[in-house]
Amino acid sequence: MSQTIAWDDFEKVDIRTGTVISAEPFPEARKPAIKLRIDFGSEIGEKKSSAQITEHYTPQSLVGRQVLAVVNFPPRQIGPFMSEVLTLGFADANGAIVLAATDKNVPDGARLM
Repeated sequence: MSQTIAWDDFEKVDIRTGTVISAEPFPEARKPAIKLRIDFGSEIGEKKSSAQITEHYTPQSLVGRQVLAVVNFPPRQIGPFMSEVLTLGFADANGAIVLAATDKNVPDGARLM
């Protein structure tokens, strides 16, 4: 378990739902990855993300899927691609990433509470 944090620390992390509107392979990445464009609704808009999720997902299987992402980290340059949000997931028993998601659809841009 990680170090204990205060509620104020947790509130600083802005985790939102968004719908993947496009996905494509990212062959330039050092580790296999997929480039995502995610719609977070009218308040935040569309954001880009690079995700190392190729073991369990294909680009085609991601379009239309809701995902969770941290939207208030600074953008990060990954090769020729600027990743604007951190798409969230968990490592399975083999270390491959499984996306974090809600069990029912919620409005794009909804904040984790």
